[in-house]
Amino acid sequence: MTAPPIRLATVDDAERIAGLHADSWRRHYRGAYADSYLDGDVEADRRAVWRSRLTAPDGTRTLLAEHGERLVGFLHVVFDHDTRWGSLVDNLHVVPDRHRTGVGTRLLTRAAEAVTDRAVGAGMYLWVLRQNTGAQAFYAARGAICVETATVEPPGGDASRLDGTPRKLRMVWADSTVRCPPSERR
Repeated sequence: MTAPPIRLATVDDAERIAGLHADSWRRHYRGAYADSYLDGDVEADRRAVWRSRLTAPDGTRTLLAEHGERLVGFLHVVFDHDTRWGSLVDNLHVVPDRHRTGVGTRLLTRAAEAVTDRAVGAGMYLWVLRQNTGAQAFYAARGAICVETATVEPPGGDASRLDGTPRKLRMVWADSTVRCPPSERR
């Protein structure tokens, strides 16, 4: 499968990003986010978030991977988000049929390059739901180390959007170096 090109997102991409984001949450966040929220108009909620982010992208970068006209993955990084841990990879989502094809690794590598070029600090981190063991394994295989757990904040600050008190893990790359697993080397 040919590696899809990666480009910077624009506000015109908000609709497609929101669609992929909502679909990914529905697939992977059940049990942490309330079913009523995930089964509701989560796409409209994500659309508002992405329009806002892409309208005022200062201090951030949103990268898209596309196959033809189809969005197959995206990543959003916030530079120098935390004085200790560095830049935050706030979102990394890939369509299910492109998992294990290198799309996520390419997006993560491009984010690390952007952190090296634009951020003051060298570190990079993200939060992953404790229940999302597949994503945890993906990040660990690319050099991230789990350093702590915390309680998940509800989307939009609305506690009714959570199912109980889910936990999340902070995964860290101390120097923004993303390893490429042997299965993805060419």
